[in-house]
Amino acid sequence: MKFLPLLVNSASCGGIQDEAGKSEAVWTGNRPVSGRSITGLTIALTAAGLLTCLWSAHTGETNRHASAAIGKGSGAARAAIPHRGTLPVKVSPEITHTAESGGKAVNITIDDGPDPVWTPKILQVLHDNGAHATFCMIGPHAAENSAVVKKIVADDDRLCDHTVSHNMRMNHRSDAYQKSQILDAERMIQQASGGVAPMYYRAPGGAFTPYSRQVAATHGMRPLGWNIDSKDFYRPGVNAIINTVKYELRNGPTILFHDGGGNRSQTYEALKQLLPWLKTQGYTFSFPVR
Repeated sequence: MKFLPLLVNSASCGGIQDEAGKSEAVWTGNRPVSGRSITGLTIALTAAGLLTCLWSAHTGETNRHASAAIGKGSGAARAAIPHRGTLPVKVSPEITHTAESGGKAVNITIDDGPDPVWTPKILQVLHDNGAHATFCMIGPHAAENSAVVKKIVADDDRLCDHTVSHNMRMNHRSDAYQKSQILDAERMIQQASGGVAPMYYRAPGGAFTPYSRQVAATHGMRPLGWNIDSKDFYRPGVNAIINTVKYELRNGPTILFHDGGGNRSQTYEALKQLLPWLKTQGYTFSFPVR
């Protein structure tokens, strides 16, 4: 396993931490959340500690080989993809990074939205390539862009809770704070979607704790890690994003991209090239194991 420390300055991703602040994976850096669509309440909640990080989530899940793909190409396959209903489904509190169907598959995961500009563009690229994704949403962003959330659901993509405030230090906050961040965001996302609840929970900055993972699991949301950080958040260039993903594919199936936190034109262009390439390499598109 190789980790590359990197100092950063904006919103999502990182290494998993326990309640004592000891890394379960790896995390580095600082980056504030974009303020464009976060409400005053959210800003107040995050002012105490906007620390973020980049992480490669290789822990908490030993089964890397359970995978497989559900393609978007056939109506039957699309119709078979479930969304969680109103009653919580029992899931494990362990962090998942594997694909839920077998074979050579990838899980596309997209953080920090929804964004009124970039999320619809990314949805179109996914549709054009018969791909699905899991969208990890910040609660107020979902509330402000409910039409986009409903479009994600209509496209048979999945929803993930990414908290209210995207506080990268929430693993150092009280249990009550962690619980409200998770469950308030869940409520916002479910209301925005028209009743479809998130199926996963991804801690901002990877700031998971045993308590927060249990809260999420009790409410039917599987804690979600990742194996590959595309590093698209930093806008390193389209080719750099593509090359990072290709190089890191050996690490596992779950790939992190962003649709929020700023201009995502590089992410959009990279996905336009990466998704067809993945298909030519024999990969199919799946969702993370729940």
